[in-house]
Amino acid sequence: MDLDRLAAWMDAEDLGEGPIEAARPLSGGTQNVLLRFRRAGRDYVLRRPPPVPRQGSNRTMEREARVLAALAGSDAPHPRLIAACTDPEPLGVAFYLMEPVEGFNAVTGLPEPHRSDPAIRRRMGFALVEGIAALHSVDYKAAGLEDFGKPEGYIARQADRWLGQLKDYERHAEWPGRAGLPGVDRIADWLRANLPPEQPPGILHGDYQFGNVMYRPGSGDLAAIVDWELATIGDPLVDLGWIVACYPGSGGPELPVLKVEPWDGFPTADELIARYAALSPRSLDHVDWFVVLACFRLGIILEGTHARACAGRAPKATGDLLHATAVALMGRALHRIG
Repeated sequence: MDLDRLAAWMDAEDLGEGPIEAARPLSGGTQNVLLRFRRAGRDYVLRRPPPVPRQGSNRTMEREARVLAALAGSDAPHPRLIAACTDPEPLGVAFYLMEPVEGFNAVTGLPEPHRSDPAIRRRMGFALVEGIAALHSVDYKAAGLEDFGKPEGYIARQADRWLGQLKDYERHAEWPGRAGLPGVDRIADWLRANLPPEQPPGILHGDYQFGNVMYRPGSGDLAAIVDWELATIGDPLVDLGWIVACYPGSGGPELPVLKVEPWDGFPTADELIARYAALSPRSLDHVDWFVVLACFRLGIILEGTHARACAGRAPKATGDLLHATAVALMGRALHRIG
């Protein structure tokens, strides 16, 4: 990354002066680049697409920045946006700057006292649900996101939307095909046949699970929800379904990824659903439909990496792991529909 060009852009935006110092990459849950640095006594985190941008990467950065700007002042825990650049000229891609989040990701390991205290771990589970309930309570129209998605018919589109994504993987001739995801067509048929009634739309994160939240040091509370690239306007219960789909012990095969250890002390998936019900006016009569959708949708997303790995465009070990996860997710969906 050309730090001199970044500094020149920051000069134009009146974001400090002088050299960029202490620049270091941060690990993240996606292929996007995170860089933490200091300038004029202030710390920043820059988020930009990967070195070889994917199709639509610039648009994704613009959407993420727009969501973070809309959430300013809300109760939803999120990184505070500082500035965004939608013009690819300064760095070759769109990017944005946000304030650093002081916290940790539970999937990468629990620090003390979280590792030793089951009561803190129980609090962590409930905080996961409370964070998304706070997001879902934000009035997306008042926040300026009225045109951010297409909420009408959102849930009715889902099965065909993601089957279309799966079919797109056929362009990788080396991919074994959809037969490698047992039950995927049966699950799609069940989703179409059991559509729940539409509820008022809201902001949904789209990939809400332990890997995309940060916790406060010494506390079971959330510091921030991160990685907003799948955020849209639709039925927010997709996020609750996503939590349960990825949650250990929620039924069906266990997933080989997104593990948090030690696990004792965390509430059950049913307790999380009950906590969400206490915080939200939304009907949970059809919550299983959203869990099945989350398993189906996430499994198809992960299978994309497997398809690219089969074509030599992603690491084979990563592709194999995510394929195994996708198969397990389909098993979880089949477990729900019986």
